[in-house]
Amino acid sequence: MSIIVLLLGISLCIALFFLVAFVWSVQGGQFDDQVTPAMRMLNDDDPKSKSPSSTPEKGPSE
Repeated sequence: MSIIVLLLGISLCIALFFLVAFVWSVQGGQFDDQVTPAMRMLNDDDPKSKSPSSTPEKGPSE
């Protein structure tokens, strides 16, 4: 019977540790924005491609 009390106490300590770690990570901003950092690499930051004058001009052979 005493082993059940010991195991229950250990499991509650471990659960409390994980709860504190989760609350700490939420307050630290770990889960603020999950989508934008992954999508940021897909955005084209080249200013040439955004200006309308960057289209290649037709040469004499075209």
